[in-house]
Amino acid sequence: MLQHWPTLLLGMIVSVIFLLAIFTFQVKSTELAVVTTLGKITGVKDAGLHFCWPWPFQKIYKFDNRYHCFDGSTGKIEETYTADGQPVVAGIFVVYKIVDAEKLFKSLTIPDISQAEDKINSQMRNEKATVLGKYKFDELVNTNPGKMKLTEIENKMKAGIAPFVLEKYGIQVEYVGIKNFGLPEKNTENVLNRMKAERNVVASGYRAEGKSEAKKIMDQADSNRLLKLAQADAQAKQIKAEGDATAAPFYAAFKDEPELAAFLRKLESLRKIVPSRTTLILNTDYAPFDLLKADQKLLLDGKKDSGKSK
Repeated sequence: MLQHWPTLLLGMIVSVIFLLAIFTFQVKSTELAVVTTLGKITGVKDAGLHFCWPWPFQKIYKFDNRYHCFDGSTGKIEETYTADGQPVVAGIFVVYKIVDAEKLFKSLTIPDISQAEDKINSQMRNEKATVLGKYKFDELVNTNPGKMKLTEIENKMKAGIAPFVLEKYGIQVEYVGIKNFGLPEKNTENVLNRMKAERNVVASGYRAEGKSEAKKIMDQADSNRLLKLAQADAQAKQIKAEGDATAAPFYAAFKDEPELAAFLRKLESLRKIVPSRTTLILNTDYAPFDLLKADQKLLLDGKKDSGKSK
């Protein structure tokens, strides 16, 4: 008997492994498992090793409870209409996670998540058409980001999809987003022309504003120019008046001595016309060069007077 103990030990180990394989099952950390006994749900298991009765008494149905990105047929380009009747093509997607495996299992005729996704797809399609139909085209597509309401639209779609899917299938929708957005080919040119016209209106507004500002600057410059000219003219008149006031006594003296006044004018003209150390050959019969003859006469008279005094 002792001679066969290794064989007996090996047989016992194999038997234990066989029994464990039959009476246990493993659930991964990324899964939820629904356990049915004779066709009725008797439990939902999360990650770990669990005991069970062998088939056909109990069956195990596993579902992936990680986040899934699903667009289905709704994610493809489909045409719908905005509030102002503009046809657009749009596709959306949802990010979901299974949180109630028992409710999901009960909602399915076959234990396959694709059946639930078909139901979600229908809800997505309805909400997309409903929500987009409440917004105007320029709230979806606009050169001004502040006028676009895509985030608001996505949140409203989620508000319409998430509660229904959670209550009906035990699936939690974390996010709803617009995957693609465009225009039907037949409407693209019209929309582009419309957008071009809108930009032209904006550009015209900027040009008008620029012209208005330019006119203000030019008007201000003209006003400053006229003000400075007026100030300069007033200053010139003031200087002239001061000069006239200063020269008035001399004018009075010149009236009493007209010959002296004429002499001084000629002398000033000569100073301007003839520089120093200049030799000129000219007729002294014409003013103001006649002054040179007069100076010579005066000089000769001065010499005669000097001789007499001696």
